[in-house]
Amino acid sequence: MGDGLRTVRLVSSDESLVASAKAAAGGLSGFEFVVHKSHELLLEKPPVSGDVILLDGRLTSANVYEACRQLVGRTRCRTYVVVDKDNRTAQGIAHFCGATGTLSKPISGAELRRVIGASDAAAPALPQAARASEPKSPSFPDALLRDLSGAVDQHVVAALVDPESNLFNYAFLNYKLDEEFKRSQRFGQPLSCVMLGFDGECTEKVLRELAGIFLSASRDTDVLGRFDLSSFLFFLPSTGPDGAEIMAKRVKEEARKHGLRDLIGDPLSISVGISTMPHPEIKRREDLFSRARKAFVEAQKTGGVVTSA
Repeated sequence: MGDGLRTVRLVSSDESLVASAKAAAGGLSGFEFVVHKSHELLLEKPPVSGDVILLDGRLTSANVYEACRQLVGRTRCRTYVVVDKDNRTAQGIAHFCGATGTLSKPISGAELRRVIGASDAAAPALPQAARASEPKSPSFPDALLRDLSGAVDQHVVAALVDPESNLFNYAFLNYKLDEEFKRSQRFGQPLSCVMLGFDGECTEKVLRELAGIFLSASRDTDVLGRFDLSSFLFFLPSTGPDGAEIMAKRVKEEARKHGLRDLIGDPLSISVGISTMPHPEIKRREDLFSRARKAFVEAQKTGGVVTSA
């Protein structure tokens, strides 16, 4: 703000939450309080550094965790997700999406003063988004992943899963690449990265059938995700190049048997690129991915399976 005030910005249409947040912010020195119905307004005109964003965990205008990811990528503001007190999964997924933390409903003045005071005292008191360029991997508890098999908050699932294929999404793949790479290095176990895709486009029905083939050909420890419109990325722990190639060929054969076709009716031609560590040329996680990507591009020329040397 031009008058030197900072702003607590609440994104919510919940009148009771608005009331508690307004009362809590009223006791803060040097802050004013503003309510936004949608986070998109903050994307169009990002607030100034030093403001605090509170995102209603039950947003009706968007998925709160996806909104959080978008905001921390565009603003230099501390961002908190406001959730019910009994929501045990919120803290981990909020941090994974870039949030500074979570607050419980209803918001109290003491809690708001505590989190803002703690953030201001930290050196150099930069928000999460301003630290995004630092080489720090997100913290995401394995226990939360196990909980996905049970009855969990659908916001959590939506933040991790590609809605069309029901495989993990790109953001989660990025997290798992870092985690699996470090685990492989630490324990000296092989790790294969498999990039698989097809030319053109297909219907959502075919996409889900293909995802079912992937799941049938994989183990519980494998990580399967959608990379972009027509390609996928798999991480296969404790798997060397031979095992990865066996899986890839099984997928290609099952897709052929199912008669899967693209939008124009041509058979779905699947290409596969594989890279495996340990390898003398793989020093960073990016090397593992780039070698799989390079092998995938080479495989697209023949519609086959290429394992990087």
